[in-house]
Amino acid sequence: MIYINALKSIYLLAFLLGGLLPINLTLAQENSDAWIRINQLGYLPDGVKVAVLGAKTENVETSTFTLVNAESSEVVLTQETGRNFGEYGPFVSSYRLDFSDYSVPGNYYLEAGSAQSPTFEISEKIYSGLADFALKYMRQQRCGYNPYLKDSCHTKDGYPVYGPIDEQQFIDVTGGWHDASDYLQYSTTSANATYHLLAAYRDFPKVFTDFHLANGLEGQNGVADVLDEAKWGLDWLQKMHPRPDWLFNQIADDRDHQGLRLPDQDTINYGYGPGAGRPVYFLTGELQGLGKYQNRATGAASTAGKFSSAFALAAKLFQPDSTELAKTYQENAFSAYQYGLAKPGVGQTAPNRAPYFYEEDNWVDDMELGAASLYHLTGEVNYAQQALAYSEEEPVTPWMGADTARHYQWYPFHNFGHYEVAKASEREKRDQLIGYYRKGIERVWQKAQQNAFYRGIPFIWCSNNLTTSFAIQCYLYRQLSGDYSYVALEQACLDWLFGTNPWGTSMVVGLPEKGDTPIDPHSVFTYLYKYPVDGGLIDGPVYGSIYNNLIGIQLINPDEYAAFQSDLVVYHDDFGDYSTNEPTMDGTASLIYLLAAKESGSKEGAAPGKK
Repeated sequence: MIYINALKSIYLLAFLLGGLLPINLTLAQENSDAWIRINQLGYLPDGVKVAVLGAKTENVETSTFTLVNAESSEVVLTQETGRNFGEYGPFVSSYRLDFSDYSVPGNYYLEAGSAQSPTFEISEKIYSGLADFALKYMRQQRCGYNPYLKDSCHTKDGYPVYGPIDEQQFIDVTGGWHDASDYLQYSTTSANATYHLLAAYRDFPKVFTDFHLANGLEGQNGVADVLDEAKWGLDWLQKMHPRPDWLFNQIADDRDHQGLRLPDQDTINYGYGPGAGRPVYFLTGELQGLGKYQNRATGAASTAGKFSSAFALAAKLFQPDSTELAKTYQENAFSAYQYGLAKPGVGQTAPNRAPYFYEEDNWVDDMELGAASLYHLTGEVNYAQQALAYSEEEPVTPWMGADTARHYQWYPFHNFGHYEVAKASEREKRDQLIGYYRKGIERVWQKAQQNAFYRGIPFIWCSNNLTTSFAIQCYLYRQLSGDYSYVALEQACLDWLFGTNPWGTSMVVGLPEKGDTPIDPHSVFTYLYKYPVDGGLIDGPVYGSIYNNLIGIQLINPDEYAAFQSDLVVYHDDFGDYSTNEPTMDGTASLIYLLAAKESGSKEGAAPGKK
């Protein structure tokens, strides 16, 4: 993430005011007391179809709402407005408008009293191509050779710190992805992203296409683009784990956050230390931080487990085409897992000048997924037993049901390990693992059912990442159990990301193409050069209390969503808001899995909502 200290923000504000992006005019300017928020992507014919009516008056002057054919202006459905869920965010009244019973494809809008929604589509094709679209952002985040810029960056990375190697010694770790809109690189987020891309290909291979070469340029190479992107991540992970007893945790630190520049014009790396490149942090399992601040690391297993799961899944997927490459990945998976066993605990990222870092406090979920992936790769029962033991140590990802958490405190935001272990377990253990998922979902559901948006996810930094992950957990639970009890909650998460939220905006840059989406994200690409960062999932809304206490944050443009901000939660489509409007690589990778699942389900006629 880009974190700007207070002194620097004054400099940046003066610098940035010289060139403002145009303001995205939205429903915030409408002369109305009520608004209907929809999923701008549209709705599946056989899926859950819900919009939310939010009003700034106590009572909406209607007891019904109508669904109208946008082409003929014919009212095709009239339903009761239903329960008033009351106050939420900027609204004093709020209602769920459920039109799931209507399934005829076409273009429609909703009306309730004086409020009218934007036009939306009901179609089987609303998710077609969206997972591939989000891959655009992953390619743009590439370090080393960047296919978007058609240039290379950070080719002199780097010099090791904290490790058993002299700082004067160069180690080649060029590659991978920039973490967000800055140019830091973290093993924990990159390994998690790589796993999600590999899992998306494994689970939904038919939704992905081949329009890019391995280097990210346009062309065809006989390999699905999502697998090319995963391979880019794997190549970097191998560099960060170059031998069994070495594992590196991150490249650069928050000294990166000086000025605005494209990655191929980055000269900050020459000011870090003894080498021409950037510092590469060795994963020691101990406290780290070269400047004023340090992390609270206790071990290495959180990162090592993620490495192991990504390499093990890669070995299985690449085996049919490249025995030698699969063998290498398998060796990497074994050695990373052993590294985690030797150093149990969390290996947090390292801060320097600012107090912000990824404060990961759990690790057994990562080792569970690593063990489960090794079992699927080798068939060795001891790995399945170890995975089960780890699952019992953390049945529920701790943020679920909580009102807050520290930044990336419980990461990944859902435990893929339960799903992988359950697939390999006998009935009793399988049911136990399904129960873990259900318990987490139920904790969120107890909060979500109290408001019209079905929001039970805390508005902490990267709330959209949590939302995406929670939707994936609901999906995985449904696949394992066949239980559709939480399908409306699952869909509400996706709806939130694409417009069914107080601001009426999508949280994915450029998606849908003609929708209300972020146009002023916290990205140098867009701010300085107006390059779109299409497909990027932005951080998402945060509590007003978090926003008001962040260091050096200040809006650059007038707030087009001012009418929909509240003490509860805020979101700004503004370059100056690094807390809510910055795209992230790992969140986008999770979104790719979720969108692939939705597209695959709609193609197979398995849209949730009718069971």
